[in-house]
Amino acid sequence: MEASLGEIPFGLDFHPSKELVAVSLITGDLHLYKYSTDDSSLQRLLDVHAHTESCRTVRFINGGQALATGSKDCSILATDVETGSVIARLENAHENAINSLINLTESTVASGDDEGCIKVWDTRQCSCLGSFTAHEDYISDMNFASDSMKLLTTSGDGTLSVCNLRTYKVQTRSEFSEDELTSVVVMKNGRKVICGSQSGTLLLYSWGFFKDCSDRFVDLSPNSVEALLKLDEDRLITGSENGLISLVGILPNRIIQPIAEHSDYPVEGLAFSHDRRFLGSISHDQMLKLWDLNDILQDSENTIKGQGAMSDSDNDEMDVDDNPSQSKKGRIVKNANKGAAFSSSSKFFADL
Repeated sequence: MEASLGEIPFGLDFHPSKELVAVSLITGDLHLYKYSTDDSSLQRLLDVHAHTESCRTVRFINGGQALATGSKDCSILATDVETGSVIARLENAHENAINSLINLTESTVASGDDEGCIKVWDTRQCSCLGSFTAHEDYISDMNFASDSMKLLTTSGDGTLSVCNLRTYKVQTRSEFSEDELTSVVVMKNGRKVICGSQSGTLLLYSWGFFKDCSDRFVDLSPNSVEALLKLDEDRLITGSENGLISLVGILPNRIIQPIAEHSDYPVEGLAFSHDRRFLGSISHDQMLKLWDLNDILQDSENTIKGQGAMSDSDNDEMDVDDNPSQSKKGRIVKNANKGAAFSSSSKFFADL
């Protein structure tokens, strides 16, 4: 099923328990759709002009009661899912355009901006719990490892950072890669971190050894990998700038098969519905598409079974480098100490 959005979409997220999907647009608008599993239809429920500039990212928060959006106008908005009314607006939430949002707990989110600053927010109190600079360029993607309280972030500066959310500091940072890193997922039961890149190469890092990647997968080159979505511990789904959505195996590394497409338009985002029945995708063709996972995976479901036990040659101990790397290839940080430091909340992450 699909819906024409009328403008280029930047953000995509599914409700955690209902048949709802949200999309944020370059115009600053926020759309909410209800999808049906019976008649394959998409019904638009909300059309909210959320921001004065492009709405780059969207996430359901507070158990799905609200939608949080981040914008080029530096604000974060919370919108009521039922009514579309404004719950809260944080003007100048960042000093620079907001590019990424991620849920940490039911009541906390992290936001990343165009100059590498990350902030952690209490969504119910609308307050900032911590702030730090993780990169020298825009935050392209974030992934939260709740068991270790680490936030993994990728950036246009070509690095992967591992951030400690107990101290609000960067614990370690990779060496600078040759091109921008666009996306990040954690696989192999926490032993491997996979990053997409602008050149189309997938960089594989072993947990605890983040200075340099342990493997590279180049078969998706030269098309930039704009989005990564973990399917299981051995497979992920990639969205590329040539419009292809592909199923890829990790260790052994291989393209299993293309599974969907958006013509020749770049894929901007991928997400699963709450029951993982549908794969959602958005693209510069201004379309929201929902793909039935059972249909598109039926030919490849058993392709790599039995291969998950194949070992790689990396040492997978859980030691983590103590200090961020200082590569000569990195450009000078602009306003590295932006914003005042925020004190930690003793209740933050108490539910983990």
